[in-house]
Amino acid sequence: MTDATLFSDISSNPMLWIWVVIIAGSIIAEIATLGLTTIWFAGGAAVALGTSIAGGSIWLQIILFIIVSVVLMILIRPYAKKRFNNRRVATNVDSILGQTGIVINEIDNLQSQGLVKIGGQEWTARSMYSGETIAPGEEVIVDRVEGVKVIVRKKEGGE
Repeated sequence: MTDATLFSDISSNPMLWIWVVIIAGSIIAEIATLGLTTIWFAGGAAVALGTSIAGGSIWLQIILFIIVSVVLMILIRPYAKKRFNNRRVATNVDSILGQTGIVINEIDNLQSQGLVKIGGQEWTARSMYSGETIAPGEEVIVDRVEGVKVIVRKKEGGE
């Protein structure tokens, strides 16, 4: 195949360029975000590009692009996230989940009151269990954060 033949094939089949642009755009977006969300489209576009080069119809290319992208995302993404994002350090609100705190002011959901100290910071707190009150001085575990309030439960002996 000469350069002139290759150029005429590319100019007569604009889908080749579309798939190349999608591959490049997906890779650039992945490098910029590192979120493991767009790289799968590059894989799907690569398969579609191969189908286009082989002379497959536009509909076959689009269907293969969608199927391969979704399959890659479903099958490989969970493994890749564990493998590549395993050194993520919890920051801000995420860093207090599971932490132990001390009740400063009684936690009473019915009265909408409660204050705990967690890692040197004071947080408005509510009990995980609606009718439960937790006295000052008791240790609690942070279960989740809702807005600016921590939802806590009493610390049991073994925790």
